[in-house]
Amino acid sequence: MNTEEKLMKCLGCVKEKTGFEPKVALILGSGLGGFGKKIDARAIVEYKDIEGFPISTVLGHEGRFIFGYVEGVPIVAMQGRVHYYEGYAMSDVVLPTRLMGLLGAKALLLTNAAGGANFSFRPGDFMLIRDHIASFVPSPLVGRNIDSLGTRFPDMSHIYDEELCSAIRKTAAENAIHLQEGVYLQLTGPQFETPAEVRMCRALGADALGMSTACEAIAAHHMGMRVCGISCISNLACGMSSTPLTHAEVQETADRVSTQFTKLVAKSIAAIGQILD
Repeated sequence: MNTEEKLMKCLGCVKEKTGFEPKVALILGSGLGGFGKKIDARAIVEYKDIEGFPISTVLGHEGRFIFGYVEGVPIVAMQGRVHYYEGYAMSDVVLPTRLMGLLGAKALLLTNAAGGANFSFRPGDFMLIRDHIASFVPSPLVGRNIDSLGTRFPDMSHIYDEELCSAIRKTAAENAIHLQEGVYLQLTGPQFETPAEVRMCRALGADALGMSTACEAIAAHHMGMRVCGISCISNLACGMSSTPLTHAEVQETADRVSTQFTKLVAKSIAAIGQILD
């Protein structure tokens, strides 16, 4: 079964379970798993119940779609993403993103927990993603192009939609939430970066490092979705502090700021919904 056939089979399976049509798609990163409680849920679809769908294996990632309303905006939230380091083909990693677009979502709000490579960042900061570097992971567009989704050679000049980014900036200011801005760089993981790799990434212009997000942004942009993203800076990258990095530290920081992160995401969805009206 090729990528397009698998995608359409998953689409048919979800549509059998719910006819809910979202306006905004949301991918919940570490620390936002509890965001599901903010959603006025109308349907829940477990990944395991979608034939051929990749299953998230990371602790803290629930593994389900939640369809419902946030601030009156119809959304679909991916509660638990799939990562390339879990062993999936990149086409499977972005299959959920493409599926949410085909279900009707016009915009995608990406969230993640990331390591800070910028010395002005502190654990617990939020960073609006202005741009990304995805050169260290396979492109999700490699292979036969799915012409029904988008062009073979999509332009990436404005992958993060400026109008949506402006809405997030305004939302943060209105709610007295400090918001950094910067460039996100995706690496494969699952190991954390070495000090030398962090220095390299910083030299390339990266402000935050992670193991997701950029590939999803590419896939969404390719199919015409409007994209924006927010990183929670969960730790300073390797070599920038004397503390060894652990996933527990990442989760602990994300959990500590989850209330503020939840507020920023919910209010941003409201603002995005108004733009899409």
